[in-house]
Amino acid sequence: MNKDKLKESLKQLKENTKKRNFKQSIDLIVALKNLDQKKPDHQIDFFAALHFTTGKNKKICVFAGPEIKDEAGKVCDMTILQADFPKYTDKKKAKALADDYDFFIAQANIMGKVAGAFGKVLGPRGKMPNPKAGCVVPPKANLKPLYDRLQKTIRVTAKTQLQVQCLVGKEDSPDNEILDNIETLHKQLVNHLPNHEANIKGIYLKMTMSKPVKVE
Repeated sequence: MNKDKLKESLKQLKENTKKRNFKQSIDLIVALKNLDQKKPDHQIDFFAALHFTTGKNKKICVFAGPEIKDEAGKVCDMTILQADFPKYTDKKKAKALADDYDFFIAQANIMGKVAGAFGKVLGPRGKMPNPKAGCVVPPKANLKPLYDRLQKTIRVTAKTQLQVQCLVGKEDSPDNEILDNIETLHKQLVNHLPNHEANIKGIYLKMTMSKPVKVE
């Protein structure tokens, strides 16, 4: 990715987008090509670690046994004890939980119970506690480093369409942070594509209420 073109595209996006009465998000859109998404190794699905937050506070819920209860209560936004899992047999309540939280962490030794109680709701949304994101933890884990890292983590997926679209910042985020997030995300995406740069058709930036601006 050409850094000068990227800077110019971000500048153009900010200058030409009408101000709204809310902070608009800035998304990176990468159009893909020459992928056969029936093949597992052509389906893009990974967690990208960024250097900066995207301007959106990630809400994090922990499924906890007694060992991690106190730590979860101090660090994370919501703690659900194993004893309270039956309360979420109400699908409306489980769906509301899935909608409210960005990441779910589970204590490893109760992961089977988590899957049984929440799998049908969280699974289709891609929100089950995922070891690849570090979200399945041992009892007595220190959750603060994980919580902080998840604030800078985004899930990148392209399983059914030839496009990736990810939040990389807000319109009031510093330009250097937005640009760094874009470059970091692009580098990780390229490494996950079977033919690397050859699988990229086009790169665009877009605000919530703007038209896309082509980067390259």
